[in-house]
Amino acid sequence: MTQMIKVSGVDIRITGRALRIARPDADGYESLKNPEAVISELRSSGVRVDVFTFLELWPGVSPVYSYPMEMDNAAVIPISTFDNWWKQIRPEARNRARQAEKKGIVLREVPFDDALAKGIWEIYNETPFRQGRRFPHFGKDLKTVHAESATYLNSSFFIGAFIGERLAGFVKLTTDESGTRANLMNILSLVEHRDKAPTNALIAHSVRVCAAKGITQLVYQRYAYGKKPTDGIQKFKQVNGFQRVDLPRYYVPLTPFGKIAFGLGLHRPLSDHLPQSMAEKLRELRNSWYARKFQTAKESA
Repeated sequence: MTQMIKVSGVDIRITGRALRIARPDADGYESLKNPEAVISELRSSGVRVDVFTFLELWPGVSPVYSYPMEMDNAAVIPISTFDNWWKQIRPEARNRARQAEKKGIVLREVPFDDALAKGIWEIYNETPFRQGRRFPHFGKDLKTVHAESATYLNSSFFIGAFIGERLAGFVKLTTDESGTRANLMNILSLVEHRDKAPTNALIAHSVRVCAAKGITQLVYQRYAYGKKPTDGIQKFKQVNGFQRVDLPRYYVPLTPFGKIAFGLGLHRPLSDHLPQSMAEKLRELRNSWYARKFQTAKESA
């Protein structure tokens, strides 16, 4: 269950049923300038919020607020020049980026328009499962994909990976208010053209464009997720030069239930409360179930 409200000029996303957790909709992309005002207005809004959370963005690696906090993390590439990054990444990342060009992938910055939205929609609807789990954008209609992709356009730019005129992959990068940090809000490619390494090429071109724009940090969501062991996405980040940066995440209980739930750690995912071996076994079972379901869907198509 998700609810959106605006508080002190900030879009707030509220999730959960039993435990209602709110966070800025741009959490991880933009700094929260006045948390005190947001918290005060949330308390008096009449909307039930048990816990409010927000992330302090890099380079703010030391806590500046006295709210309860836990350390979170981000995957960051510090950028000076493209050539400097290119020399530092692992050979396999360089080889795959070169491979994309040799196999006909053409990269260019593109405006957001109907053609790009349609290309994104086609990528979303290629397969119902990605990375061993259900892909949440599969099955969305073009109008919905257009609207969702059009968020934060004033601070975003897009790079497309093309084979001929067909979009084979894309990345949406959203900059912060200083214009020096860009977040990979979305990066995705067609599974059909995985052999051409379009996603590696998109990362390389993103670094090139960021360096040209004077952007000094490229962020790709988190580097690690709780107790989850190193997986394909984390290895992809490692070989492409992303580094782990630990950041303070604040949690402000707004109700008695929120205070109890936070004290018991109920704000964290269920997997964080399970032994690592059990959590890994459950992930394997989930992946196997989705693989069988995907195969059944392909055979009946």
